[in-house]
Amino acid sequence: MEKDVQFLDFIIKTLVEHPEDVKIVRTVDEMGVLMTLDVHKDDMGKIIGREGNTAKAIRTLLRVVGMKNNARVNLKINEPAGSINEVRTSATKSLDDAMSDLKL
Repeated sequence: MEKDVQFLDFIIKTLVEHPEDVKIVRTVDEMGVLMTLDVHKDDMGKIIGREGNTAKAIRTLLRVVGMKNNARVNLKINEPAGSINEVRTSATKSLDDAMSDLKL
């Protein structure tokens, strides 16, 4: 396992409540290294942090690890299925549906 993957794995599994659901995929192309992170939906808030500060800090640390290994490292955090944005979208009704529910 690459050092950057080991590093990210350690950080993320320390933060989350469901470490068994952490999945990291590392791809290398001409732009550098892209690490794609999947976590349990209940752990997303811990990974993102207030105003995204935790995610920013993790990305900064990964860039430092990348610099030590002469690589440009980026992190993509995938939004899990069943997340709050999906619930919000499915919970909204059209105006006509809402009015018909009122039975006025």
